[in-house]
Amino acid sequence: MSDLIASSAIDRRLAGIVTPIIEGMGYELVRIRLMSGKRVILQIMADKPEGGIVVDDCAKISLAVSAVLDVEDPIEDEYALEVSSPGIDRPLTRLKDFETFEGYQVKLLTSELIGGRKRFSGELKGVQDGEILIEISEGIIGLQFDWLTEAKLVLTDELIAESLKARKDAGIINEEEFDEVDTSETTED
Repeated sequence: MSDLIASSAIDRRLAGIVTPIIEGMGYELVRIRLMSGKRVILQIMADKPEGGIVVDDCAKISLAVSAVLDVEDPIEDEYALEVSSPGIDRPLTRLKDFETFEGYQVKLLTSELIGGRKRFSGELKGVQDGEILIEISEGIIGLQFDWLTEAKLVLTDELIAESLKARKDAGIINEEEFDEVDTSETTED
């Protein structure tokens, strides 16, 4: 079974190099992409298995991965390394992600036309017999994981609220560190 962590041959090669380092530090590789444009960027998304990666975690991963990539030297051109969290509207790259985020809104893209379309949006209904279940306007359908080329959560108020609650429960957000919000009304002259 494939995954959506690394899509191209170079991404898969880079994933093979950095995954042991990232996992050895107690994190998970969510996605890796070598992107070219005006400048070449190696984008790594990582997370903690229980979620809740912060900037300091990304910095630690960046230092460790940089050292290994300098030795291995798998990228011919000069490049910038970007290590980040997957964000609230994160990509879903492993089969287990589709179980974890059951009940949330998702967007899926398939490699081939399925029922006359490649794009599917709806509520994620989990995984059954290796198929991703999604409720679309026509009903619940199953898509083989191997058919997917992209999958991500849709940013909704519910997803934001749940994410904030999880970060608060994990102690990542401490409301006492925030300034008080002025809710008094102001009038313009």
